[in-house]
Amino acid sequence: MRRLSLEARFAVALLLVAVAATGAAIAVLSFGASVTLAALAAMAAGLLAAVFAAPRVLRPLRQLLRALEGAVASFRDGDFSFSIAGADDDVLGPLARLHNELGHTLREQRQNLAQRELLLDTVVQNTPVALVLVDDVGHVAYANLAARQLFNDNRSLAGLSFAAIVEAGPASMREALAGGGDALFNVDFAEGEETFHLSQRGFRLQGRAHRLYLFRRMTRELARQEVATWKKVIRVMSHELNNSLAPISSLAHSGAELARRGQVERLPEVFTSIGGRARHLHAFIEGYARFARLPAPRLEAVRWAEFIGALGAQAEFRVEGRLPDGTARFDAGQLEQVLINLLKNAHEAGSAADAVELEVVGIASNWRIEVRDRGTGMSETVLANALLPFYSTKRAGTGLGLALAREIIEAHGGRLQLANRDGGGLRVSLTLPA
Repeated sequence: MRRLSLEARFAVALLLVAVAATGAAIAVLSFGASVTLAALAAMAAGLLAAVFAAPRVLRPLRQLLRALEGAVASFRDGDFSFSIAGADDDVLGPLARLHNELGHTLREQRQNLAQRELLLDTVVQNTPVALVLVDDVGHVAYANLAARQLFNDNRSLAGLSFAAIVEAGPASMREALAGGGDALFNVDFAEGEETFHLSQRGFRLQGRAHRLYLFRRMTRELARQEVATWKKVIRVMSHELNNSLAPISSLAHSGAELARRGQVERLPEVFTSIGGRARHLHAFIEGYARFARLPAPRLEAVRWAEFIGALGAQAEFRVEGRLPDGTARFDAGQLEQVLINLLKNAHEAGSAADAVELEVVGIASNWRIEVRDRGTGMSETVLANALLPFYSTKRAGTGLGLALAREIIEAHGGRLQLANRDGGGLRVSLTLPA
């Protein structure tokens, strides 16, 4: 026979109780007080039958509730292997199957998460960049193998005070960390000096403030870049020196020949040409010397309206939007040099004079200055190299204008970016800390 469902069994028990109670009531109404005792006996028999039947009816429900209680406790402890057995034809079977499917899904998700965590930990532990994560009370919460080798002779850093680690380190590292941003610093080791790049960022993890520090060895990369830069400098200077010295040598020979022939009336013209080439060579070398001895910026409070107004007397442009009220802190002379150079480039790019725009806006904790034009813009190759020293597409250019501008902006703690505009032209964005 097919087994009765839970609802059917519970209904049978209730029916027994109802039949007993109804029989007792009919007996009382039909026969009066003389049969009251018999009615009560019938009622008691019905109730007794219901009492004995109820536990058997409710036993599967109690078993399921106990199983669910155990399953929830296992899930709370991270054990998703708990399953519940249930008959296919039972009304509780679908609930048991759904519970088992949930446990299977949770087990798969946990395995996938564990695999991803293992992969991430393997990558982080084997990266050559030293990584240190510090919690909100200043203790090291995590450090990879490179950090252990760098700071603690390959021993664990977990739980140590990061301030104590920094205090025991070189002064150059302490100064770089005190700046609060990205920086380069040098450390003397037994095998020689090593250059590090420091990157530090703050974020919240599980509701608590944390700070991540990355220390990357840069000596080899900087050495290769330095060699490449010197090669480029030598090529540019050799080209420029040859362009000036070859005409000077030729003119000197021509002057000597004219003097030998007694044609002295043409000698002033020769000397004038030699002087012009010498002045050009002097200006070229002076440009490189000025780039090399750029002084540190002297920050002072400057009102935007007055600064831009004075700039308008030296270059032609149109102010876009409304200038910010109040003041900003920067080296007025150096920033003026940068903007004059950018505005000059905008006009030389073929832009109409009234299309050269300058805009100053405040964004979060930064000032953004943009110089825009409607000239020819730049190709992808030129955009990628335009900020490198000694790179120029101009016939008589030194390749120092944009490089000097970037050097000045970065010395202010800012950033310079180039981008082509939709519809033609170039946009140069300067970001300065407010």
